Amino acid sequence: MQQDRWGILYCPKGHNNKQRERIQKALDERQVQYDFVQSESTDSVERLVTMLIHNGYKTIVVVGGDSALNDAVNCLMKEEKQVRDQISLGVIPNGAMNDFARYWDFKEGNLEQTVDWLVKHRVRKIDLGCIRYQNKQGEQCHRYFLNCVNVGLIADVMNLRRQAHSLLGSRTLSFIASLFLMIFHRMEYKVKVKINYDTVERKIMTMCVGSGPGYGQTPSAVPYNGMLDVSLVYHTEIVQVFAGLWLLLTGRFLNHRSVHPYRTREVEVVEAKHALVGVDGRLIGTPVGSYSINVEQEVINFLIPD
Repeated sequence: MQQDRWGILYCPKGHNNKQRERIQKALDERQVQYDFVQSESTDSVERLVTMLIHNGYKTIVVVGGDSALNDAVNCLMKEEKQVRDQISLGVIPNGAMNDFARYWDFKEGNLEQTVDWLVKHRVRKIDLGCIRYQNKQGEQCHRYFLNCVNVGLIADVMNLRRQAHSLLGSRTLSFIASLFLMIFHRMEYKVKVKINYDTVERKIMTMCVGSGPGYGQTPSAVPYNGMLDVSLVYHTEIVQVFAGLWLLLTGRFLNHRSVHPYRTREVEVVEAKHALVGVDGRLIGTPVGSYSINVEQEVINFLIPD
């Protein structure tokens, strides 16, 4: 394998191949040597990334969103450190959620600029968060994340959106429907959480633990300081929920009076009955018993803008 040859994993949105053609044209114009593979489903992403790693590609670029990137980093973390350290991961945003790409100023509508930056191959070591838990089958599991872990209401909205999407087909309609259904859904969860030297034992609406921007819920988090940002949202009235959504959309989420922020290296969730958990926008269900969330510092080589 040529050391400078890229492995490109293309995760399509719908059945439109125009984006793929644009990407290939941009790479060809810059004389990038590459091989293209395309995922057939979300389940195939990890298999294809593993294939690229084991075939010796040193630069792997994911054309997709946060979930595809999450699959890629979890594949990389299964490899020995000496293998992982030789591989650089890049992204061309092409998903329903591109929060991690947007954090680095990679924009879906600015393809040529993104490819120019990737060609310069500027690498930065980045952190990953990790949630360790037991599933319903009694197995000890872990999952790495770039953005965040959501516990409670936001994970419920993700679940509602997934169910609505299977019925409606449209991502936009399913998102609107899930927000509407949220009004009639459980909006408080009894939790016991240990953060630094504090123990919080009370009812909350949602908790976000972010190594990265966390879809606006941990806006001050950065994926290279060895820390996690935590936003605990206490129970509030429905009017304040919509006020909070407005602050979330305008980048001022921490200004909401029900949001209580922390910064830490580890979070221990002692109890969170009935609270669903989402990792980088993908549900892992409800862990059994207590679980922990920590950060591993500078473990992935990531291609960043010039």
